Amino acid sequence: MISISAPVEVASPVRTDSEICCSVSQVFTHLPEEEHPSSRSRRYRGPSMPLLTQYNEEEYEQYCLVASLDNVRNLSTVLKAIHFREHATCFATKNGIKVTVENAKCVQANAFIQADVFQEFVIQEESVTFRINLTILLDCLSIFGSSPTPGTLTALRMCYQGYGHPLMLFLEEGGVVTVCKITTQEPEETLDFDFCSTNVMNKIILQSEGLREAFSELDMTGDVLQITVSPDKPYFRLSTFGNAGNSHLDYPKDSDLVEAFHCDKTQVNRYKLSLLKPSTKALALSCKVSIRTDNRGFLSLQYMIRNEDGQICFVEYYCCPDEEVPES
Repeated sequence: MISISAPVEVASPVRTDSEICCSVSQVFTHLPEEEHPSSRSRRYRGPSMPLLTQYNEEEYEQYCLVASLDNVRNLSTVLKAIHFREHATCFATKNGIKVTVENAKCVQANAFIQADVFQEFVIQEESVTFRINLTILLDCLSIFGSSPTPGTLTALRMCYQGYGHPLMLFLEEGGVVTVCKITTQEPEETLDFDFCSTNVMNKIILQSEGLREAFSELDMTGDVLQITVSPDKPYFRLSTFGNAGNSHLDYPKDSDLVEAFHCDKTQVNRYKLSLLKPSTKALALSCKVSIRTDNRGFLSLQYMIRNEDGQICFVEYYCCPDEEVPES
């Protein structure tokens, strides 16, 4: 067994208690809630990996969170989609794990890994929260190599004992077990974009290849991306203003790429490309994207990502508008 300690800043001895809730994103469908929530939740799914046999009931009791995967890439791939800053805040409840990354109080990315994605998911408390160095976490998750070897999977068990303790990673491949300890930090309060479904004015569900096409064809040398949503033509338009001039890409609402189109009112908003570019990591992995704007012009990009086992995870980006463009 190989043991690796990944030192990060030591958590502050003073804890700030706050109500933290991890709600799995209801992007394209409404996910059912359990009827009787409990402070202790345990779920098992599928065959057990060898690491599962190394723990008994008493050893589980010392951890407030235990999560296991037969294939570590089902976690690392999703986390890479939000890796544009060094640190992230992790929230866990009976529904699963949410990992949040923010930048400049203008953009927020959330990765949702539902409890059913894990072969084993045990949580002893109503919610568990900690801050962690995401760069170090991803390095540890790929310690056996980032390129998969055909027929070989890296198994993962994550264990967290609670506030002030490190996040323990047990990774196994080919009978070799590596143990990583990553020091956790005091969780910081994350931004509340107050993006309520009741305030959503426009929503479009698009096949991701359509949005990938836009980012490859539009002139991205400018500073902003302008999004126009209208009940009439051009319906859905993306515009950039770069060195080569202005460029536009229109999507008719009956396009084969558009799966749903709901527009209550014409909106024209601009967003800094520098804030949107990190979301292209999630776009490259996704099969569908939900594009929503609320009455303030705030933008929500929700990406549906299918992992190697065919399970669905979600990545969501929130972005505030750079400037509002008056209706013509």
